[in-house]
Amino acid sequence: MKTQMSQALLAAITLSFSLHAASPPDWQSQAISPVVNPIFFESPLIQSEVRPLFAYHRLDKGLLGADVDVRVYAVQLRYAVNDRLALIATKDGYMEIDPKVRGAKTQHGWNDIAAGLKYAVYRNDEKQIQITPGLTFEIPVGDDEVFQGNGDGEFNLFVSAIKGFDKLHFTANLGARIPIDRDEETANVRYALMADYYTCQYFIPFATINAVTTVSEGKAVPFDSEGFDVINFGSSRAEGETQAAWGVGFRSRLHQRVDLGFAYEQGFTPNDDIFKERYTVDLIWRF
Repeated sequence: MKTQMSQALLAAITLSFSLHAASPPDWQSQAISPVVNPIFFESPLIQSEVRPLFAYHRLDKGLLGADVDVRVYAVQLRYAVNDRLALIATKDGYMEIDPKVRGAKTQHGWNDIAAGLKYAVYRNDEKQIQITPGLTFEIPVGDDEVFQGNGDGEFNLFVSAIKGFDKLHFTANLGARIPIDRDEETANVRYALMADYYTCQYFIPFATINAVTTVSEGKAVPFDSEGFDVINFGSSRAEGETQAAWGVGFRSRLHQRVDLGFAYEQGFTPNDDIFKERYTVDLIWRF
């Protein structure tokens, strides 16, 4: 009897290893999440993670008539309910706005909070494609000292997609920012693209382009451009304006479940706007 049980257990273990060896490799194991534009450039991948991040952003001098440094500290959360559905918390944290003008004080305060979900409507592992639309809502609970808490909230509708070619991946995002109060905040459409290449575990370089086009005008401030992501000024002279930035960086897979990311971005639209340059550092822990 013991011999038969041992043989059955050995057969089950052998079958398990055989099935594992025969299963196709997970192409997403070498794919990465975007580092830039972390609030709106949402990854199409469905995974549970904690993501602390820091961004240092410099405003173009022409927007406010002086150099301004902005620092953002935040933590994003994502929880995979299953292999298709994830709950996401994309905006929170603390912000500091530091005008480089003699006598000007640094403004600091809490950001608004945004959360929602995303669902992978299409996944083809053989062709290495996944398409994931989603929705978040931003609650205006932040501090007005850092241009938060204005309006009655806003929706973020988006669709993200990834296409893999072995170690090369292209990730794209298209979205719309839809405020409830169009006087206090403006609406816009956004588009982003990232190309990354898995050279090795510790160095996965990428290049990105992010752009946003303001499609409505607000009545809050007389600016000629809008906030790129964290801030929505409600600018009265930004309708029809497109702002864009290119970026480069890398991720390093420190562990199977831990990614370190770094990105540098620079605005390249001809008019003075909010985006001069930005440095972003993040750490993703998947669980």
